[in-house]
Amino acid sequence: MNNHHDSSHTAASIPYSELRPEVILNAVETLGWRCDGHLMGLNSYENRVYQVGLEDHPPVVVKFYRPGRWSDDAIIEEHLFCLELAELEIAAIPPLVIHGKTLHHAYGFRFSVTPRQGGRTPDLEDVAILERLGRFIGRIHAVAKTRPFVHRPHLNTEAFGVQTSQFLLQSGMIPANWVQSYKELLTHLLALIDKGFQQASPFQAMRLHGDCHAGNMLWTDTGPCFVDFDDARMGPPVQDLWMCLSGSREERTLQMQALLTGYQQFHTFPLKSLCLIEPLRTLRMIHHTAWIAKRWHDPAFPKAFPWFAEGRFWDNHIQALQEQIIAMEEPPLDILMG
Repeated sequence: MNNHHDSSHTAASIPYSELRPEVILNAVETLGWRCDGHLMGLNSYENRVYQVGLEDHPPVVVKFYRPGRWSDDAIIEEHLFCLELAELEIAAIPPLVIHGKTLHHAYGFRFSVTPRQGGRTPDLEDVAILERLGRFIGRIHAVAKTRPFVHRPHLNTEAFGVQTSQFLLQSGMIPANWVQSYKELLTHLLALIDKGFQQASPFQAMRLHGDCHAGNMLWTDTGPCFVDFDDARMGPPVQDLWMCLSGSREERTLQMQALLTGYQQFHTFPLKSLCLIEPLRTLRMIHHTAWIAKRWHDPAFPKAFPWFAEGRFWDNHIQALQEQIIAMEEPPLDILMG
């Protein structure tokens, strides 16, 4: 996980249990609106996100940021990136600028407000949609490369692999009979991940969405739209592409071919970085496991991930990581670009 703790706000330890409905509505009303009482929780574990009804205004989506996760500067940097994209008519749904600010403080919480955005999940098995999605991501990356994030971390082996592995091994969440073999497995995996990054180097790390799975994309009548840049960070461009792939090697090759056909209309893609797909997938698996372990004290997590405390989860998780050794030793996808 990241170490960008919020030192600028004294209420960093306020738990979400304090975020009662009246607190949510009162916080929104500090911005000068009147709430109509309609409040609906939206699917989010890292933060708390609600659709709030307003009088004389369309409903808005309000995100209350997890205390202690990001600094104010890191949150504002994400907001500025979304605003930068929106100014170029790239659909990224930036937060509303209210009283000259996008990040607001009330009742010990930090929050932002965005317009409600409709849409449906894109069909990532449709080649035409993938090509169009590739063009969209290419446009984003053409903007992203122009300047770096200053307050957000890099996606690399150290941050996503070494630090998260150390946390997991010290967390007490791993069954005792698995700790030693898990430690040895992680050492092997991290060496293979490092090898992949070395093979891909040098590449230009750039600002990324960072979490481009189907749940963070909406498909509208005008095309794709990205939501939730909360995991935005610096990293290799392929990070924003590989989560669109699924199925057999042949299917993934055709999907990546379609993505890159669109992508390269707006931004050059270094084909040698295709060797990062499986290392990045492995990092995500390790990081996701550590994320659940780190958040286990949040009552929402045991409810959402009850299987995490069961021994069979660790059996399956370790087996999946062992399969990643084979995946990382395979040659990268063979993409031919015209």
